[in-house]
Amino acid sequence: MLKKRVYSTYARDAAALLGRLIQLARKEKKMTAQDLADRADIARGTLRKIEQGNLSCELGIVFEIAALVGVKLFDIDQPVLGKELDAIRNKITLLPQSIRKSRRDIDDDF
Repeated sequence: MLKKRVYSTYARDAAALLGRLIQLARKEKKMTAQDLADRADIARGTLRKIEQGNLSCELGIVFEIAALVGVKLFDIDQPVLGKELDAIRNKITLLPQSIRKSRRDIDDDF
């Protein structure tokens, strides 16, 4: 029996908002759901799930659909997005490769 994943309200609301933004952009561009699904090479039912905010859809597909209709995922444009990604990669490089739980009990009772 598969365990059903439970998502936070924030995650559910964010997915619903992104889905509705995608639907709005698609309709403003006068694209049918089938046209967009064909362009993204996905089933129309998958697009319907994305537009409804279903969290089981693959992240890459959702991002690609958003890009196709012009929904910005971040409040920055493509060149700045690349620079931000490089900056984050540099910060991550400075951090430890792995994080481990401490195995020793620390006596901090003074």
